[in-house]
Amino acid sequence: MWLRGKARKPSPQPSFKVHIKLNSNEFLRRLDKLTLMTISRSHASRLVQLLDPSYNLIQKIAQIKRQIRSMRRDLANQDIGERRYFADCVLLSEAVAGDLRSLLYRFNEIHRLRKQVPEGFFLEGEAFLVAFLAWTWDAFDFFTVSLTVEDLAETFGKSTKDITWGITLVLMFRSLGSTIFGIAADRYGRKWPFVVNNLLFIMLELGTGFTQTYKQFLAVRALFGIAMGGLYGNAAATALEDCPDAARGLISGMLQQGYAFGYLLATAFARALVNTTPHGWRPLFWFGACPPVLIILFRMCLPETKTYQARAALRESRGNVAGTFVAEGKVALRKHWLLLIYLVLLMAGFNFMSHGSQDLYPTMLSNQFKFSSNTITVTQVIANLGAMTGGTIIGYCSQIFGRRFSIIFICIIGGTLLYPYTFVTSKKVIAAAFFEQFCVQGAWGVIPIHLMELSPGSFRTFVVGTSYQLGNLASAASSTIEATIGEQYPLSPLDKNGKKVPRYNYGKVICIFLGAVYVYVILLTFIGPEARAKKLDVEHDSDMAEVAAVRHLGEGPQPPHHSINSASDDAKDDLKPTEKETV
Repeated sequence: MWLRGKARKPSPQPSFKVHIKLNSNEFLRRLDKLTLMTISRSHASRLVQLLDPSYNLIQKIAQIKRQIRSMRRDLANQDIGERRYFADCVLLSEAVAGDLRSLLYRFNEIHRLRKQVPEGFFLEGEAFLVAFLAWTWDAFDFFTVSLTVEDLAETFGKSTKDITWGITLVLMFRSLGSTIFGIAADRYGRKWPFVVNNLLFIMLELGTGFTQTYKQFLAVRALFGIAMGGLYGNAAATALEDCPDAARGLISGMLQQGYAFGYLLATAFARALVNTTPHGWRPLFWFGACPPVLIILFRMCLPETKTYQARAALRESRGNVAGTFVAEGKVALRKHWLLLIYLVLLMAGFNFMSHGSQDLYPTMLSNQFKFSSNTITVTQVIANLGAMTGGTIIGYCSQIFGRRFSIIFICIIGGTLLYPYTFVTSKKVIAAAFFEQFCVQGAWGVIPIHLMELSPGSFRTFVVGTSYQLGNLASAASSTIEATIGEQYPLSPLDKNGKKVPRYNYGKVICIFLGAVYVYVILLTFIGPEARAKKLDVEHDSDMAEVAAVRHLGEGPQPPHHSINSASDDAKDDLKPTEKETV
């Protein structure tokens, strides 16, 4: 009815003038006057605040302007009367109002769903992301040497064997780095040791790129080993300490595969940067120093983990932070020393499994199977894709079936794939490489959270990092062992450029070696403890409770538990309901 009344008294033409350049506020005001639309002014103002400039509403407004200009031309030609013009404008405006109301409803739905997201969800995701990026680039920096060995040997006038000492020194000094940065992270927090770690990556990668002598190269790589060793435990704590229980296995698997992802990135950038400029291999190391700058900025924007904040607050409440930290260390060492030895032995087996399946494999493909360099690269890339897939899937499955069962099961599957992995001489071996690395790194995907749950809470970063790096040190000679044994199985020599190149049956050696390692890992995992679903917060830390009792109640320490199953016992105690919960 109001439309009919308004149409009897048409307004002067200038009042209907629509300017070509209108912002969203002006457009809403004109629609409000023109249509008396049902959307309220408060909703309209709220909508203006919520509108994303990239949304296609701007195109919709432009389309409406074109239609109004078209109607104005029709009016000028007197094809329709003012009443028809006014009615069309009203109908058009009502259509726009409906679009706006629909858009407002969508924004309200998004806002409602956002409220349903658990508190800290996005912060936990960001913590995982920064840890994953740091671990990925840590691996990238490590593989820069192994991918440029021949170029480095030519620059420094040394043999390939001499250059590999740069890799060996990194492996040797990683344990020192895990000790230093692990204790620092447990004492002062995860954040700033993480930042210092990445600052060292920047300086040492740049330093490697500017080295002029072989001794300088070895010195810089030794220091890099300290920095590299310090990151793993901190990255695991950053990603997993505040992680929801149900997501621990998945996040663990994804985090661990940052190592394989770093290798893929190193391979890609080595092809793009090495020997493509007058500087030879150096641009790869210079480039390696750049991303840690962004990782540092990312980490500085994030707070400490909530778990560490609660532990630090409890230490401060005791009045003597340093004394409490030392007391925690004494309790942890007394109660868990056998568990620490077990973790080192377990990590030695896992690192033998990883290095034994990877280090000499390219040599086997080129020397024994006579693959071209491009085919070897494709095989390695596909194998690493299998590793990333396996780590993520098996890590997730460990949350359902348990840590130990998942490790044992996938190791058995990996053992059955050893024959095609090492004896298929055609390109079909690429498929075997994918699934073998799926199994090897599938077992590895369980390791970060498995170590986190078994480690004493007060020294979680130290135990996770140091056990991993000591196991890595123990397995550093795996490729040497395989190469030495392989020389006992010679094959017919390869004629290359008129020279006889000796060939060896490395496939048989890798198969036997990995078979023995699989058996070792399965047995050690079977007899070891598991603490799946253990609470990682300070309220469920029995070591901290004992420290508090000794310092404040004057009670003597509890009898020592020299069982490797102490972590499992603690986890079971944590899962029992408290008296308050029972009531």
